[in-house]
Amino acid sequence: MLALRPNCECCDRDLPPESDQARICTFECTFCADCVDTRLGGRCPNCGGAFVPRPIRPPAMLARFPASTERVVKPHAPCAA
Repeated sequence: MLALRPNCECCDRDLPPESDQARICTFECTFCADCVDTRLGGRCPNCGGAFVPRPIRPPAMLARFPASTERVVKPHAPCAA
């Protein structure tokens, strides 16, 4: 099951579970659409994989299986500026 991380690893923007701006790679690295498009060139700086929109968990399932609260921010070269 997806962790639904709460923020962009690049700019630390909040990405709540219902956000349509969250993007993930196959390892669940999580970034906002803006960073993916403008800073990362559509490739994950961690694994080199492509991004897809993160699915939105239905509210009833979110209540049973809550999103992660652990924030991850990494100082990637394109994000450090």
